[in-house]
Amino acid sequence: MCGIVGLFLKDPGLEPRLGEMLADMLVTMTDRGPDSAGIAVYSRPQEGWAKITVQSAGGDFGGLEAALGTALGGTVTVTPKDTHAVIELDRDQVAAAREWLRAERPDLKVMSAGEGIEIYKEVGLPKDVAARFGIAEMAGTHGIGHTRMATESAVTTMGAHPFSTGPDQCLVHNGSLSNHNAVRRTLKRAGKTFETENDTEVAAAFLSHKMEEGAGLGEAMEATLTDLDGFFTFVVGTRNGFGVVRDPIACKPAVMAETDQYVAFGSEYRAMVGLPGIETARVWEPEPATVYFWER
Repeated sequence: MCGIVGLFLKDPGLEPRLGEMLADMLVTMTDRGPDSAGIAVYSRPQEGWAKITVQSAGGDFGGLEAALGTALGGTVTVTPKDTHAVIELDRDQVAAAREWLRAERPDLKVMSAGEGIEIYKEVGLPKDVAARFGIAEMAGTHGIGHTRMATESAVTTMGAHPFSTGPDQCLVHNGSLSNHNAVRRTLKRAGKTFETENDTEVAAAFLSHKMEEGAGLGEAMEATLTDLDGFFTFVVGTRNGFGVVRDPIACKPAVMAETDQYVAFGSEYRAMVGLPGIETARVWEPEPATVYFWER
């Protein structure tokens, strides 16, 4: 049992409150998964720039800014946030930066990379994880969150959701896949690498692979219904989009709400009761084997 939430803002006036609303939604889901928690926040990209969010178990980012800047020969800024740090750099240098991190700072784990995405996740309760990273103060356009009840792998930072396996892409999951080992082997042959044994990382990599092959978000999500077996509800984020899909049986709970200001998702309706205008929202249970997505 896990709790997942998502919020896609249509009204730019709400963007300063994205982190506050998303954190409140996730904290409400605490009793669905107290082991670990994570949130992906998307902000409006800055022209020509990208971000890499990294995690250090000891929060050691000393000398990182100077060393990476020297290696890349460009401007790099590093902003520590508890055990995570956000590296901002020229978007054309992301691949080189990731290669340098693998070689020179293997102690740092990459949580996400892209023009708009930042991911923060750790072991612990949602309220504690959100407080550590100042999630409530973050602005953005959309985001997703997850609080985990570990059932198929160890309780670790890397095993927490969201999982990001492509630029500006991430996924959270409530459920369990039955063919993830076979899918993982297929994706490895296609060049994908994996950090954990978690089946959700396989689902994220599956979507990334489909989109790299040219599929749009909706098409990639449609493919999960034919290629992934098990019980699942996926909430997916991309730089410009937000999507939801449930397996054909749809035994995992899910509720959505939409107004002129936002689209929201929660494992339970109570996750959304604090959102502005929820009393007049269109509220529904997403249908089985049906893809819902919104893109700018």
